Amino acid sequence: MKLLEGKVAIVTGAARGIGESIAKRLAEQGANVAFTFVSDSSAEKAQKLEATLQSYGVQAKAYQSNAGDFAASEAFVTDVVKNFGTVDICVNNAGISKDNLLLRLTPEQWDDVMDINLKSVFNMTKQVIRPMMKAKKGSIINMSSIIGVRGNAGQSSYAASKAGIIGFTKSVAHELGSRNIRCNAIAPGFIETDMTHYLQDGDAGKAFMEKIPLGRFGKAEEVADATLFLASDLSSYITGQVISTCGGLNI
Repeated sequence: MKLLEGKVAIVTGAARGIGESIAKRLAEQGANVAFTFVSDSSAEKAQKLEATLQSYGVQAKAYQSNAGDFAASEAFVTDVVKNFGTVDICVNNAGISKDNLLLRLTPEQWDDVMDINLKSVFNMTKQVIRPMMKAKKGSIINMSSIIGVRGNAGQSSYAASKAGIIGFTKSVAHELGSRNIRCNAIAPGFIETDMTHYLQDGDAGKAFMEKIPLGRFGKAEEVADATLFLASDLSSYITGQVISTCGGLNI
């Protein structure tokens, strides 16, 4: 039997990269998956992913929805519950970065990062806990970052948003543990995606590699495996934790 047979999972920001890999891994293990994308330019990729997930024999649906908008998140989750019946797993993966030195960082850049990275986690968690409390079970997985643990020059907004996710995760774990709802975070390090491609080449890439004990960038599939663990009953006694998938970067 598959680890997530018959479960209903939400994954935000799943049109590419880590989110796409997570959606695939959950579907492979039997979960019905509702996932979001934001921009019109991602619509074609989202439709392809929807078809791929359905080929695993599960129910899957792509939604164009902005997790950083409270009303949109409410409408999205309401529709998922209507069409899928409930929500067992919520993976808050949507995120952006607008890196800049603090002296040059604009209030607009700061707000954009906070809305998509941090406010989205509040928006979605606020909505999914209702069906989870009704079912007296659930797993919420929030995508933080190793940058939220250790910080990084030029990434104050990104680091603050990802650190905020960790504090939020631990608080939610305290609040909802008695309802059998678990809440954990994942803190990826340098992962091979479109967003980090420019970091992997030349002297800069070599310098990054030297800081990683395992000597390589991670793969999106490896983050998806950690997500699967936290989504499944294999982690039934784990809540309020931060799982670093960073190759040892935070040692």
